[in-house]
Amino acid sequence: MSTATLAKTATSATVEFRALRRTFGATTALDGLDLTVNPGELLALLGPSGCGKTTALRILAGFESHDSGQVLVDGEDVTRIPAHKRDAGMVFQSYSLFPHLTAIDNVAFGLRMRGTGKAQRRRRAQELLELVGLPQRAEHYPHQMSGGQQQRIALARALALQPRVLLLDEPLSALDAKVRLNLREEIRRLQQELGITTLFVTHDQEEALSMADRVAVLRAGRLEQCAAPSELYARPATAFVAEFVGTMSRIPCERAGEGTVSVLGRRHAVDGAMPATGDLHVLVRPENVLLAPSPQGPALVVSASFLGAVTRLTVRLADGTEIKADLPTEGATALPVGSAADIALPDRPVLVDRR
Repeated sequence: MSTATLAKTATSATVEFRALRRTFGATTALDGLDLTVNPGELLALLGPSGCGKTTALRILAGFESHDSGQVLVDGEDVTRIPAHKRDAGMVFQSYSLFPHLTAIDNVAFGLRMRGTGKAQRRRRAQELLELVGLPQRAEHYPHQMSGGQQQRIALARALALQPRVLLLDEPLSALDAKVRLNLREEIRRLQQELGITTLFVTHDQEEALSMADRVAVLRAGRLEQCAAPSELYARPATAFVAEFVGTMSRIPCERAGEGTVSVLGRRHAVDGAMPATGDLHVLVRPENVLLAPSPQGPALVVSASFLGAVTRLTVRLADGTEIKADLPTEGATALPVGSAADIALPDRPVLVDRR
């Protein structure tokens, strides 16, 4: 069966978390989570350890209960539906393949449990092995395959039952960098071709931003922001999102009138609300810091990290504030470690937070 044929037979669902709450003793894992995943969308749940992202996924899968709220799939509350009847496929971080079964039998396992005939389930499993690029590994056991290959088998197994929802719980974290990059591109390609609604849990911001249609950032069981990757990066709704997604420097600033602050000797409008009280910081990304060589400049270059097309410089101000700046690598050669520079921000509104 081709990917196109699989896409015709696949269905995608709307998933809703409504005021979802879950506690473990004195710990609140989810604190009134409200979130909707659209049909055919890949939504990444992103956040630090303990923010509730895996708990939300496990509640949707039926592996975990919740204290209050609702989980709906296409408008149906699935709370009382057991996990094996929720029509969701799940891929775990640890692969969870059966070591005594070959790849094709691992993929066909769910079909076997549903009573599908041997010939039909092996045909379906073989089609899925072709889909994930491993038809030649059909008779291999898990220990005879690499980590990346095992994870592809786990993905094929999750797709075997044609679930309405695909759940991925940090499936790439155990792989090395190159395999992880290749596999995340493969997962995204398959998800788009099949059009299956997918929730992807990760603490890796690069994975989330590169794979997802939208990213939901969680903190302490609450949703901080849910937006397309470009919007999340360029217009973070909170200081937490700004600092968690991408690299951000904090620069002291002073109030300069209603809706404006003075930073690095220049006046800038504030993007969004400005805290009414307290000392303030401007939050700025490395690519938005402007540096120019100047013997009398206020910024001292203290380190340089080569990143390929760009070099990331760290500069220090007289008050000890350190700021990261990304420059084209060719231009960065004019600012070696130990040199002085003028520093400024682009003439645009800035994000402000309390110190």
